[in-house]
Amino acid sequence: MKLGVLADSHDHLDHLRRAVEACRDRGVTALVHAGDFVAPFSIPLLGEAGVPVFGVFGNNDGERVGLTSRFTEIGGQVWERPLEIEIQGRRLLILHEPFGLDGLVAAGTWSAILYGHTHQVDYRPGPTVILNPGEVCGWVTGRPTAAVLDLETGQAEILDLS
Repeated sequence: MKLGVLADSHDHLDHLRRAVEACRDRGVTALVHAGDFVAPFSIPLLGEAGVPVFGVFGNNDGERVGLTSRFTEIGGQVWERPLEIEIQGRRLLILHEPFGLDGLVAAGTWSAILYGHTHQVDYRPGPTVILNPGEVCGWVTGRPTAAVLDLETGQAEILDLS
């Protein structure tokens, strides 16, 4: 099972569209966004993936009522962070900020911990995969990215959205 992982889209609709298309092209069966969507008008693009969409609010997501409403419209779900979900027997923890990451990994509770906030790609394979897909927006690093995580193997592909 492949999982599309996005973070920090910050209203960059062109890059968000590319991220969704790239995930769809790779046959993801679910999509996770680790926060900082920013405006509700960006959420319908996530629905174009045609798969279940899960998200957590980031520190820049102020209009939570509007974001929640748009998630409902696409059949997705968004929560306060952290969020723990199970997909095909894999327990996933979704954060925005990577607070306490070492302790969370040491707990050995999750198959993967997915986060955003730093705008930097961070992929660490292991019994608990750590994955920050970088930033969809490309505003900070100049490199718009997303990721596809294979939940069976723990391997991640970093997608260049340029």
